[in-house]
Amino acid sequence: MQLENIKQNCVELIPEDELIEKLKKGKPLKIKWGADPSAPDIHLGHTVVLNKLKELQDLGHEIIFLIGDFTAMIGDPSGKSETRKPLSKAEVERNSKTYQDQVFKILDKKKTKVVYNSHWLSKLKLEDVINLAGKYTVARMLERDDFMNRFEKERPISIHEFLYPLIQGYDSVHLKADIEVGGTDQKFNMLVGRELQREFKEEPQVIITLPLLEGTDGVQKMSKSLNNFIGITEPPAEIFGKTMSISDTLMLRYYELLTDVPLAEVKLMHPKEAKARLGKIFVARFYSEAEAMVAEAAFESVFAKGNLPEDLKLVTLKAKKMAIAKLVVDSGLAPSTSVARRLIKQGGVRVDDRVVSDENEVIDLASEKVLNVGKRKFVRVICE
Repeated sequence: MQLENIKQNCVELIPEDELIEKLKKGKPLKIKWGADPSAPDIHLGHTVVLNKLKELQDLGHEIIFLIGDFTAMIGDPSGKSETRKPLSKAEVERNSKTYQDQVFKILDKKKTKVVYNSHWLSKLKLEDVINLAGKYTVARMLERDDFMNRFEKERPISIHEFLYPLIQGYDSVHLKADIEVGGTDQKFNMLVGRELQREFKEEPQVIITLPLLEGTDGVQKMSKSLNNFIGITEPPAEIFGKTMSISDTLMLRYYELLTDVPLAEVKLMHPKEAKARLGKIFVARFYSEAEAMVAEAAFESVFAKGNLPEDLKLVTLKAKKMAIAKLVVDSGLAPSTSVARRLIKQGGVRVDDRVVSDENEVIDLASEKVLNVGKRKFVRVICE
């Protein structure tokens, strides 16, 4: 029964027979999940793994939440076409704190062991690192797709990037992990950990890979940098509104990976009703049932009835006239000019309910304007 629960929604279980043998021992297994605090916020994509960890926790196994404060200062090359910029120690410490605050919205804090890999990795001597590097070959490293792609395209690969999988793998050696859980993009790193455990005469960990969740665009992996994410600490109205904006197909995938609601039941519902239910599930999970009801009512008021939000934020700017792309950024409705321009081209920017299609259009702020981006972001703007 445990095995069937563990296999649900998994992409790969490597290897299943070893997991069966570990479960037969009848004792709690050490489940490792490592996260480099590379950004301060956790989004729904992360919760695919967190939900699986909670299942394992409820089955009586020990969850080890490894915060990669040391490895974050190297930079994980997984899925990257160029060298990732390492984070400063201050950024890592700040992000680590917010990670803990957020993961315990799902995991049971009392049953979760939190560790930092700097506690042992910072103590390694140069001879230890050289010994570790001697346990893997360049040829094996180049089996990794992102490294091979960069090598073939003559894009630089730094030596420290080769060290990253070894360092992450050594975490499994130090923790004597029985199982490591992660997204499919972490498969290579987790397999290195399995190999290193063999090298250090330990019983190798079993690998559980889980699917990567597509962002709200339904195409690319959910990512804050792509602005296609639903953050678990975003305001309830934002979580609900973003959920209502996804496609019907993506809605079904979110139900499958992020809830325990049977898909057969969802398919009997009207898509709008199903999305509203999904949005309320998310808000209730990270806030409360009451907040979920308020978020739904606010959405209906603004978008179904055409009303503007009652608490519309006023933004005052110094310029009397401003190009629309800059106005969107300065009003806080887009993180960069390039994102603002893309939104304009997609027809997602309005001034006083008029679609602005020219990214170079200059807006007169002598009188107050209502600016909105997409279906959920509204502000009032005026010159000081």
